Amino acid sequence: MWKRGTLRQMFITFEGPEGAGKSTALAAVAQRLREMNFEVVTTREPGAGDFGKKIREILLHGDDLDAKAELLLFLADRSNHVAKLIRPALESGAIVLCDRYADSTQVYQAYARGLDEDFVRQGNRFATGGLLPDLTLLFDIEPAAGLARIQSKDRMDSLPIEFHQKVRAGFLLEATSQPERWRILDASASSDEVLESAWALIQATLAAKGAKLG
Repeated sequence: MWKRGTLRQMFITFEGPEGAGKSTALAAVAQRLREMNFEVVTTREPGAGDFGKKIREILLHGDDLDAKAELLLFLADRSNHVAKLIRPALESGAIVLCDRYADSTQVYQAYARGLDEDFVRQGNRFATGGLLPDLTLLFDIEPAAGLARIQSKDRMDSLPIEFHQKVRAGFLLEATSQPERWRILDASASSDEVLESAWALIQATLAAKGAKLG
């Protein structure tokens, strides 16, 4: 079993196109970690807390938004999320697993929506206070295959396939440009295979952060 060793905290984000299965994998990873007696906090963007839930409803189920207004709503949610939930959880020594984070905004609003990449990156740094994940898992899947898995589509899911193709390309570009933080998984595989691949990467990061086998 794992022992904590010198591990005090860890921040892992789960990213990917729509229908990639990241949310399912996150829940399974959280269960395994808890069974090993780690303190685990699971969360998502947008949608954490009462404030986040209101923004999520606007972003995913409201009327069409101007791209700049959409960006600012995501950043407002993220700023509050980091200040009220993520940083306090990390400071308490927890492992935080987050379904989408700043990288999604970089990809969706800059690469896919066409907003200025540097401006979006600076906005993310401002909203997060520079907080970066220890590990980001990219659940990569061809957009049409991912969308076909979704039974009830929200506003983002319903955008044209060309938009989702830009999203996938953006994620892959971000991942390959920051290999020290990102790991790419083939999300077209079975859910069990994807989970085991993700789990192996998380175990390696645990070991690098100080957790020990005993």
